[in-house]
Amino acid sequence: MSQLPRPRPRALLATAAVALLPSLACAAAPAGGVSDGGAADPGLVHLRAEVERLAESARGTVGVAVFHLETGRALTLNGDVTFPMASTYKVPIAVEILSRVDAGELSLDDLVVIEERDVVTTHGVLSDFLGDPGAQLTIRNLLGLMLRVSDNMATDLLFRAAGGGEAITARMAALGAAGIRVDRPTWAIIANWLGRTDVGVAVPIDAIEYNALVAPEHLAELQDAEIERLNAAFNADPRDTATPAAMATLLRKIWQREILSEESSALLLDIMYRCQTGEARLKGVLPPGTRVAHKTGTIGETANDVGVIDLPGGAGHVVCVVFLKESKLEDNAAMEPVIAQIARAVHDYFVFHPGGE
Repeated sequence: MSQLPRPRPRALLATAAVALLPSLACAAAPAGGVSDGGAADPGLVHLRAEVERLAESARGTVGVAVFHLETGRALTLNGDVTFPMASTYKVPIAVEILSRVDAGELSLDDLVVIEERDVVTTHGVLSDFLGDPGAQLTIRNLLGLMLRVSDNMATDLLFRAAGGGEAITARMAALGAAGIRVDRPTWAIIANWLGRTDVGVAVPIDAIEYNALVAPEHLAELQDAEIERLNAAFNADPRDTATPAAMATLLRKIWQREILSEESSALLLDIMYRCQTGEARLKGVLPPGTRVAHKTGTIGETANDVGVIDLPGGAGHVVCVVFLKESKLEDNAAMEPVIAQIARAVHDYFVFHPGGE
């Protein structure tokens, strides 16, 4: 979710916009996607040990899914455990939109009208500059805003254009990524996380109430016990969650042009390469100039980044999904190095072992 001011202490009600580590499986992934199953790949043993070591510093639960696109080698950590997607759920929304474009049901040039009910505080481009009722943007514009700067109002407009959570979730299942579940627009996710469990898709919250709920002065008033209660309830919510394996499968299929047309696949990846959030996550300690097509997500005790890393020297490309939940670290800045160091370990392993030798 895009940034909200964070209350203190511990900043664990972070943004909106451990039972430490069971075994890490490493395998050649089956044709259907990224999985914990399959024959062990002894070449990944050292990477497994390093990811386990790095994940210990998260002070929470870490999920990882890795898939080398040129060789099919894969590994997962908590691959079938569900994690809050936060704003990484904007990738499945984009896939549903582009699937409808490919089917001729929508056009990238279709205009979407901002309605009075859409105008809420999200600290994004639309909320800050363009969010007047009656304003119109194309679906292409909204996709860019949603994925490049994680604009929540753009996301909610596309969520509606995509047919809502049921349609998006059904599409994920049909595409072989059944571990991805999309339920709510961003305003509902944030409102529910902040304790307004009485509102949702069918019961909108008044814009004035919502803006008061996310106001910095209200967030600053929350006490430690209340923060912990809200985060615990949110962490247990099955809505808008994904498994690392399912998210990696979706990214693999986008890259390999299995689920969208060539034009739509290229557009989606191009936008993700130009993502402007999360510079300290997957990209954080990669060699300067490394290209990463990715999408971040942050809310409460969750920090995520999912994407495809370009490897140098003809080593190919690697899908890298890192989800963190229930982290007791001080704030997002403390969570991000966990993601960055895991991404660097994955990058370096496949650079030095591009063919599995």
